[in-house]
Amino acid sequence: MVTKQLSGKTDDADLMRADSLAREIFSDIANKWALLIIEMIGDRTRRFTELRNDIEGISHKMLTQNLRMLERNGLIERTVHPTVPPRVDYTLTEAGHGLRATVDGMCDWTHRFLGHIEDSRHRFDAPVNG
Repeated sequence: MVTKQLSGKTDDADLMRADSLAREIFSDIANKWALLIIEMIGDRTRRFTELRNDIEGISHKMLTQNLRMLERNGLIERTVHPTVPPRVDYTLTEAGHGLRATVDGMCDWTHRFLGHIEDSRHRFDAPVNG
């Protein structure tokens, strides 16, 4: 995929434009795995295997792809230690910590409205008696 380069124009940050760099970034980070990874790294340094064990249901491939994407977008920092076998650590960057504040808010919102959403789904999914 060819990535749009930032040109300093306001169009680059316009989420309504299909070719917006902001939309591309939003699309990258607005997936369940990226948000969970950001939350799980938190304020700590985490190893790949720790993340894989702590995020139930994520495959090795999906974790690898999301970690690479987060590193590419400058949200995490990857440190490879020259040991055998190699040890790789992940930490949030300043931008990653900024995103984590938003993720924390989303988690709080989910906990607050979980019952409401569950009730709404039951009503929506209930068969209509005609």
